[in-house]
Amino acid sequence: VARAAYAVQRGFVAPDRIVLLAFNKAAADELRERLRERFAAAGIDSAGVRVATFHSFGLDVIGTATGRKPRVASWLADRDGAGEVLRIVDALSDASPGFRYDWDLYRLLFSAASTELGAGEPDGWDSATSTAGFRTFRGEVVKSHGERLIADFLFLSGVDYRYEHPYGVDVADATHSQYRPDFYYPDVDVWHEHWAIGPDGSPPVDFDGYAESMAWKCQQHALHGTRLIETTFHEVVNGDGLSDLRAELEAHGVVFDWNPDRPLNQWVRPMDHTAMARLVRTFMAHVKSNSLTPAAMDERLRATPQSSGFRTELFLRIYWQIHHEWQRRLAADEAVDFEDMLNAATDRVEAGYDPGFDLVMVDEFQDASQARARLTRALVSRPGRFLFAVGDDWQAINRFAGSDLSVMTRFHDWFGNGVQLALTTTFRCPQRICDVASRFVSANPAQLSKPMRSAGGRLGVPVRVLLDDDPGRAVAACLKRLSAAVLSGSVEPGRDGRVTVDVLGRYGFQRELVGPAPAILDVRFRTVHSSKGLEADHVIVVGLDTSRHGFPSRIADDPVLDLAMPNPESLPHAEERRLFYVALTRARRDVTVIAPSQQMSPFVVELLADPDVVTETTDGASTAPPTPCPRCHTGTMTARSGPHGSFLGCTNFPACRQTQPHA
Repeated sequence: VARAAYAVQRGFVAPDRIVLLAFNKAAADELRERLRERFAAAGIDSAGVRVATFHSFGLDVIGTATGRKPRVASWLADRDGAGEVLRIVDALSDASPGFRYDWDLYRLLFSAASTELGAGEPDGWDSATSTAGFRTFRGEVVKSHGERLIADFLFLSGVDYRYEHPYGVDVADATHSQYRPDFYYPDVDVWHEHWAIGPDGSPPVDFDGYAESMAWKCQQHALHGTRLIETTFHEVVNGDGLSDLRAELEAHGVVFDWNPDRPLNQWVRPMDHTAMARLVRTFMAHVKSNSLTPAAMDERLRATPQSSGFRTELFLRIYWQIHHEWQRRLAADEAVDFEDMLNAATDRVEAGYDPGFDLVMVDEFQDASQARARLTRALVSRPGRFLFAVGDDWQAINRFAGSDLSVMTRFHDWFGNGVQLALTTTFRCPQRICDVASRFVSANPAQLSKPMRSAGGRLGVPVRVLLDDDPGRAVAACLKRLSAAVLSGSVEPGRDGRVTVDVLGRYGFQRELVGPAPAILDVRFRTVHSSKGLEADHVIVVGLDTSRHGFPSRIADDPVLDLAMPNPESLPHAEERRLFYVALTRARRDVTVIAPSQQMSPFVVELLADPDVVTETTDGASTAPPTPCPRCHTGTMTARSGPHGSFLGCTNFPACRQTQPHA
């Protein structure tokens, strides 16, 4: 806003030749108010300066250029459009049982499937055999992702199977224990081995003796005349091996009765319909923003063969049916969605229509999608046009809406040479919070590097990690202690005489962790996404565990999204890391991060190594931080007991089985 006032005051640009673009209505309203106040304070007339969201601006461009202003679809009132995706899914499922089968197959089986042989972390423990593995829908623990995929497929298909049932003939000898094939089908007396081999027919290099074991097992079936079915990891995960398995079992007389609604083991939580719809809508936002067609997507698959495979093909088969029905509904309603509207507006400007702005100013530029970037570039492509963009790539957290961080980090590739200025002073956080948050988010080398300094040189208190397995109890304890400190005078009121506390969660359902608050405190729950741009005196961050709905979220980053993005990020949980940075930097005074003592988030494990982070118990007493696991580096060592006494074991058990003697 100050730059716009300066440009007008110095006579560089007339007010009606300036447009300020924001990413949502609230941001546009704020810009409009700031513009009025700042221009008035400087004695400048702000009349004529245009402030608009990208979407409203794009609609006006199309209307003026064509004489017919389009209408945004009414069913985009839920913003992300996931609700309409679910309605389309229901309609397509009613029309085609095959579509419903594909939808549920991906949602239940392939959404969490590892596509690399030997990859993935075990999430189950079989106490009977003292082995780690992968828990199935039926509740048993199997040894690999591939076996779990098969077991879950069989379970949903109503097939009676036995896992590692003793072979029907006693074949134990001096070098082999009794043989237990992977699966047995008692109704038809058929055995099934699932081999851990890749596309070249070889097992992982560290599977010593695996090929010899395969040969011995096959030999037993040949010697004793038993029927054996064989599958491989590559066939099941990267090919349509489940369909081949079904055909082979049906040839032996097995009856399949697919039912995606079978009751599951209480510890299993597959992807639900809403999460799947949001994944599809996110993929769609990137497809449309990048103007990708089915042919262009096929070209990408050919260029990146590592992204291909049955899992990807299944998702694309689902996606394009939804995409085409989405477009049909838009046409029937004579409406547009946000991505198509931006693309259409850009096409008009690139074809010669001139909206007539010499100075284009964009706020929150880190949230730019490819479509927004194209429109911005088109607006300033004529001689004498200027672009002023402000953004913080460390706060790029809207990938689900189509945002592409590379638009900012590769600014010069998009817009040519320009001056880059780093805004390194924050007027919100004390220095210690700046330091902790900056060190944390800077682990991503793809982001722009910049030092951060707190205005006024406030050092502040360390970031606190509060360890408690009951987050609701921990939140209540934090609020109680803070209330007592305010009443005693050791904590002064904040702005307007109030003490504000924001409890931030990764998901909206975590609101239930906040009970009745002390009257002296102004306590609000917000999701981290909704907290962006806001601040509070004190911040409490909850949900820092390793569950599917933890932080980092295990459902946010399906690798299939990379297909629709031109520059996918290589750092795991890159956007979740930026989201945690946003949470930490909402505080004007201090931050408390609540985490369980077991299964704590890897983000917390990383924080524990920071010199400006302290560890506390629920009653506020200082405690020594847990020791990071030397093997996996994402868990911590905790006291355990076994038949041979006490020892230290990794909290990521059974995924990590690191142990060491008790000190």
